[in-house]
Amino acid sequence: MINFDYQPSTYFDGTGPSALLVKLTYPESQWGEEISIFANTVDGEILFEAVDFYGNDFKIVPEKYSQTLSLQALIIMIETMDVAPDLAQGNVEWTLAGIPEAESLLYPDLKTYFNEKRRSFGLS
Repeated sequence: MINFDYQPSTYFDGTGPSALLVKLTYPESQWGEEISIFANTVDGEILFEAVDFYGNDFKIVPEKYSQTLSLQALIIMIETMDVAPDLAQGNVEWTLAGIPEAESLLYPDLKTYFNEKRRSFGLS
């Protein structure tokens, strides 16, 4: 059973102000695109940033938050991620239309959620 309320106590292990939250891989993409979501701490707030190989400027919600996100909030962030069409590099719009495979050390149920979603759409 997936615990959508799960929320890690922290993202940061003391080694720096940045942490990888999740790596998303889109296997159906022609190029096997990957998007990584990072958390950075600035002035007591957590700032979120999505990064891909092409340097696209992703719109994610929330962009910043005062605490770690619940699993449900992270899933919503991933599923509503977007780019401005006139600034998109590569085929990122097609990539975002897909269902990713997800890896996260901080959110162990995230992989299960997306695996189940992919399976329900006949992917995997």
